[in-house]
Amino acid sequence: MNIRVIAISPIFFTFVLLTGLVWATTTTPPQTTAPTAKKKRKRRSSAKAVAHTAASPKAMTARVSSLSAASSQHFVAIEATPSKVFRPSVRRRSSRGLWDEPTYADSTLGDNVDGEDLDVRRAAVEALGPLNGAVVVSDPNTGRILTMVNQKLALSDGYQPCSTIKVPVAFAALSEGIIEPETMRKIYGRTKINLTQALAKSNNQYFAGLGEELGYQKVSYYAHLFGLGEKAGLDIPGEHAGHFPSEPPKNGGMGMLTSFGEEISLTPLQLAAFMGSIANGGTLYYLQHPRSMEEVANFVPRVKRRLDIANQISQVEPGMRGAVQYGTARRINAITEDPIKGKTGTCSDRRTHLGWFGSFDEVNGRKVVVAVLLTGGKPCIGPAAAGVAGNVYKNLATENFFTAKATITPAAFLSRSEAPHPASGY
Repeated sequence: MNIRVIAISPIFFTFVLLTGLVWATTTTPPQTTAPTAKKKRKRRSSAKAVAHTAASPKAMTARVSSLSAASSQHFVAIEATPSKVFRPSVRRRSSRGLWDEPTYADSTLGDNVDGEDLDVRRAAVEALGPLNGAVVVSDPNTGRILTMVNQKLALSDGYQPCSTIKVPVAFAALSEGIIEPETMRKIYGRTKINLTQALAKSNNQYFAGLGEELGYQKVSYYAHLFGLGEKAGLDIPGEHAGHFPSEPPKNGGMGMLTSFGEEISLTPLQLAAFMGSIANGGTLYYLQHPRSMEEVANFVPRVKRRLDIANQISQVEPGMRGAVQYGTARRINAITEDPIKGKTGTCSDRRTHLGWFGSFDEVNGRKVVVAVLLTGGKPCIGPAAAGVAGNVYKNLATENFFTAKATITPAAFLSRSEAPHPASGY
């Protein structure tokens, strides 16, 4: 009996040992704690990198390079979400969510329409729909505002211009001989682009580099030349002058100033005015908003200043046309085939998401400027503003706007006043 116990015991102990090992293996929970902690550490590290980028112009440029190399579609990605790359901001939650302005609202409340072209106003109101924004439609050859939808917003202090600032910067760089239209500039790795591609795709690194080469004084001069920092209108009640900083921004320096318009406040009227000067060949008109049919009948165009940009217009327009054909405003192609030229802008300012689009069109020899600003949540982006403008042009065509001849009143032949450049006195 004892011999049998001694013979069986090793087998029994081996069986128990193997059973215990199998049980321990099958009942041990999956190790999820370490990878999760690793992911959290990675997020914190990424956030610190973004914060460091915003603090240094050189670091900002390097950050854009690394992000741009990630995808050939990053041109549009930066345009659509610039605040995530350059200026992380503290957002206050409200009853509407992350943004202080609603995305949808009645944008016509309180408007005075007595002196407006009602066909043009109908086209603009229908195009804007329920979105919270402003639409300014003007005649670039006279400076007359044909309609101003949401006059309270259009005449306000303004908002950061986002990427629409790139248009004056392009003129500055060309005028100062820093670039030629075909000049290829490296943006990351071995990738190079020229001015047309940079405008069409709204490449931030390209324009940040131009700003650093131009310097504050030259950028300020050309920005004021186009009317930034001063009222665009003539005796328009309630209009504000916007703002242009007196020195490079603390957040990102000249790179941020010339790629996103950091610390600049632009109004829809200012955008319409400087787009009009490009559309008509270099005349910056005072915008005028008739408030009665009598004022329409006695309308007299007033010239603010003549801009020596005729040679550069043909060099900038291909990029603005490219924005519509294949760039950040390409959704217009699904709306109209008109040869529209424009520039989008997307960013956030004062906890409000912004979508800008400044543009002009010419059909049958008749020109018109359309400037759009959308405010609210994330749907309010530059491409959406371009879609609104595209519908304005489409509705104008339906109203036969481009087939009718513009009316020129006898008063339009009277003498026109000109004002000196605010920065130079001449």
